[in-house]
Amino acid sequence: MLVSVTGGTGFVGAHSVAAIVGMGHRVRMLVRDTAKVKRALMPLNVDLDAVDVVTGDITDEGGVARAMRGADAVLHAASVYSFDSRLRAAMRRVNERGTELVLGAARRAGADPIVHVSSIVAMFPASGRVIDENSPVGRPRETYMASKAAAEVIARRHQAEGSPVVITYPPALLGPHDPNLGDQNARVRNALRGLTPLWPLGGFPIGDVRDTAALHARLLTSSRSGPTGDPAPTGDPAPNGHVEPNRHFGPGRYLSTRQYVKVLREVTGRTLPTIFLPARGMIPVGLLVDLVQQVWPWHIPAEYGAIYTCACATRPAEGVSTYGISPRPIAETVGDTVRWLHASGQLSARQAGSGRPSLSSVPTQ
Repeated sequence: MLVSVTGGTGFVGAHSVAAIVGMGHRVRMLVRDTAKVKRALMPLNVDLDAVDVVTGDITDEGGVARAMRGADAVLHAASVYSFDSRLRAAMRRVNERGTELVLGAARRAGADPIVHVSSIVAMFPASGRVIDENSPVGRPRETYMASKAAAEVIARRHQAEGSPVVITYPPALLGPHDPNLGDQNARVRNALRGLTPLWPLGGFPIGDVRDTAALHARLLTSSRSGPTGDPAPTGDPAPNGHVEPNRHFGPGRYLSTRQYVKVLREVTGRTLPTIFLPARGMIPVGLLVDLVQQVWPWHIPAEYGAIYTCACATRPAEGVSTYGISPRPIAETVGDTVRWLHASGQLSARQAGSGRPSLSSVPTQ
């Protein structure tokens, strides 16, 4: 089977490519910079002979069409994921227009399934503290969240029209081998560098990138009847005649920010002095940082979007579909992340603490 992938040189995309190739399938990647392919995939031991590369941008209709042509299935993982206010224009362009072009081209090419990587924040702010696959699309004011909500509207429209679009909602993802040091792994690094002594109360779902990659590979390559143990085939009528939506949450666990910092302390053996403040009380600070960040050249690790996410304190409902993938222990995920951050020079031995043994035992898929 040939799977076309966007965002394959990113964190989620690279690990998903590794999982897909590991199942014996070919991958065609749409990338802007071909030099990034080896950098992203070689640490994951991907057989590069099973990977074809198409040079192009997901906001370019011609390049997208070339990448989708002849594909049996598609994984749309390309996204600008950041709460950095300097990237607002790129978020709207890539996350919204890119999704429109990719899902449309994949549909015209006859790909089935077409997996769209969304985010739980696409449903923020929720009416309650729990969301599931039937929760409405949110109307957040923060730019990244709003761009993912807009992309979610596009994906759900395709579903409503009968297109074989499957939507996944990864939690906040950690794990080793992050090609671009994305938002979540950078947050671990900053915490262990002592740059974030203030944390908002609240919490958020967190998971391992390798588990979400396994979810994507299974969705792309499994039979449409669903994994053993599912109450009803995804996208097919359940026993009561109701058609379940093709929407799945990435494996993970909800952690309060206190629990999150506790795990960091346990993994590293460090005290990590931290002050916790009410999240909603910190929102004005986040808004001010967003304004300053637009003129300040260095990244300020106190983004409004991160604070707002904690203030929402929203978790997936119990029993939401993860397509049979169980989350690995959070201490394992954080430990592997810290060891990789140290091995890649992002953390010193002192900063990594007891979480810095050799990476030889760290699984890559």
